[in-house]
Amino acid sequence: MKIVVDSKIPFISGIFEPFADVIYKDGSEISRADLHDADALVIRTRTVCNAQLLEGSNLKLIASTTIGFDHIDTDFCRRNNIAWTNADGCNSLAVAQYVLAALLHISHERSMNLSKIKIGIIGVGNVGKKVENICRLLGMNVLLCDAPRKKNEENASFVNIDEIVRNADIVTLHVPLNRTGEYGTYHLFDTKMFEMMKAKVFINTSRGEVVETNALKAAIINKTVDFAVIDVWENEPKIDKNLLSLVDIATPHIAGYSLEGKAAGTMMAVHAVSKFFNLGFDSLQIENLPEVEKKITVDCAGKSVLSVLQDAVKSVYSILADSDLLKQNADDFEKLRSGYRLRREFASCKIFAKNVNSEQKKILNLLDFNLINK
Repeated sequence: MKIVVDSKIPFISGIFEPFADVIYKDGSEISRADLHDADALVIRTRTVCNAQLLEGSNLKLIASTTIGFDHIDTDFCRRNNIAWTNADGCNSLAVAQYVLAALLHISHERSMNLSKIKIGIIGVGNVGKKVENICRLLGMNVLLCDAPRKKNEENASFVNIDEIVRNADIVTLHVPLNRTGEYGTYHLFDTKMFEMMKAKVFINTSRGEVVETNALKAAIINKTVDFAVIDVWENEPKIDKNLLSLVDIATPHIAGYSLEGKAAGTMMAVHAVSKFFNLGFDSLQIENLPEVEKKITVDCAGKSVLSVLQDAVKSVYSILADSDLLKQNADDFEKLRSGYRLRREFASCKIFAKNVNSEQKKILNLLDFNLINK
């Protein structure tokens, strides 16, 4: 048995070796020749699995460690009896916490009372639901749009996308990239959509191709959008530098890049390979992730709940530091992404909340902060 593995996938080295010949290669360099006699391929988004790569291979399974699967030609796989899996939901909490960091930064920069803000969440799957929960904890007025769920569920809380763009103060995208079909999302936000939009704040952590680059640039220039948070870009890693200069927060597709999320994605792919080939480690888990050594103190005395949250989140993750790094090194998008030092999720970081009151403690606990003075 032979398995080809993206060498940048964390925690995977040594797992398959007792059962297979394993070839590790950079995901963007995996070739047709590598797959000629391979049984399984374990990848991230940087390996585009189309006919050009897969034709003539012996592959039986493609396992991606990512939520998205637009890098896999699923129609080709179906026609050629190649099974495929993705790691649905593996890093959803990391993305939601990234969005929280963005919202708190915007609130501070614009003196914005989030409890009086209406946010539209487009795409209410694994990520969108977590973003919804966070926004409700912040007291925000939440509008939800999810066309497939609206059609298939008896849930009156879903609204049409037009209602979102015409009424929300903030729009955040959490949809998959579907280039065709009833629920197509390719260039979902184009010139027409931005022209309808009330929202001044626009956040995209879904896929770059969901937004038409030139339309977004025009929306920023004409002030339809006056604060943009962009983590995903068309034509990655060759991103539009003009757009980069226009957006307020720009990161290199790392919203979901937490150590915990990466570990979960790896294990979901490993389990998929094990189940498919009956290898016997369907429930293998990574034990003892490195403990966060830094102990964080947040002084809550005399502060609002929102101010305490801003201090706590910034202590764990600086979204501005990631943005500044990309803005200063626009040509190094792929290097910054592949070499990203995986951040930790809130629950892994020990925080001493000094002078904390019951209301502050409640919201910190609800947002998964690991308080050591409970």
